[in-house]
Amino acid sequence: MERLKKMLEGHSIRIMFTEGWDPRILRAARRLLDEHVLIPVLNGSRKDIEAAAKNQGVSLRHIEMIDQVNYDRMEEMILRMVELRKGKLSSMECENLLKQPNYFATMCLAMGDVDGLLGGAAISTRDTLRAALQLIKTKQGCDIVSSCFLMIRGQERYIMGDCSLNIDPSADELVDITMQCANTATVFGIEPNVGLLSYSTFGSGAGCSVDKVKEAVRRLKRLPLPYEVDGEMQLDTAVVQEVADLKAPNCRIGGKVNTFIFPSLDAGNIGYKLLARFGGFEAVGPILQGMRKPLNDLSRGANEDEIYKMAIVTAAQRLMIDEA
Repeated sequence: MERLKKMLEGHSIRIMFTEGWDPRILRAARRLLDEHVLIPVLNGSRKDIEAAAKNQGVSLRHIEMIDQVNYDRMEEMILRMVELRKGKLSSMECENLLKQPNYFATMCLAMGDVDGLLGGAAISTRDTLRAALQLIKTKQGCDIVSSCFLMIRGQERYIMGDCSLNIDPSADELVDITMQCANTATVFGIEPNVGLLSYSTFGSGAGCSVDKVKEAVRRLKRLPLPYEVDGEMQLDTAVVQEVADLKAPNCRIGGKVNTFIFPSLDAGNIGYKLLARFGGFEAVGPILQGMRKPLNDLSRGANEDEIYKMAIVTAAQRLMIDEA
């Protein structure tokens, strides 16, 4: 986090919080502003936000709020939303949807009022993603949106994906997920060594899942990637040098993988939670990947510190998009 905060200095990146009235959001926003990390923008009724802040003893001094009731570009926003939905919704239907905080906040991002969006403290992932996919959409060259977690324990840092979105990704989708996770790794200063995981190591096992991972690796190896990628491999081959030397002596990243691609959501979700619960790792995420603009979804159980960190991640993603 300190590296990312240093990277953000002087950029004044504006991050909107979809549920600006939430006490956890208020405390995280105050901290972010006081530390001059980024510019927090609270979405919601000014009356509700001020009441919640008073109840929590949180100062709103210099914190910007955008209330859709008093939003001065509403007509322009409605027309833009109709355009983005390509005529699937009428002006009246768009106006009604914009009364929902997730749609209004997402349109603030689409309109350029803010640089990134962080929501989900009280709104479901499904509703957060529905608005995002309809209005922000995927960036050029990405066919899917995926997710990853940054796993931290002391000086150890790993990227794991996809752990929260794609249930049974195809070989093509695994290719997208791999490249998206590798890009996210670079955001955190990790030089990606990417391993596609399986219950098989280079042909030791067989099955549909193994074939899928093998095909994804075959396609990835045809691309001019600026990082190492290999598989299919079992987890011990990926992280234990002695096992890699025995099972995969020709694999250059055996024992040194730091970016893990799972063959299914079952494996990914269980894998990152095992590290968090039994391995003492901190899980930062889920970090959404493949969107045209930076947008992330919080767990509804997220605490103030997790929200603080995910806001920094969202701002860093915006910076990386600008640099790209």
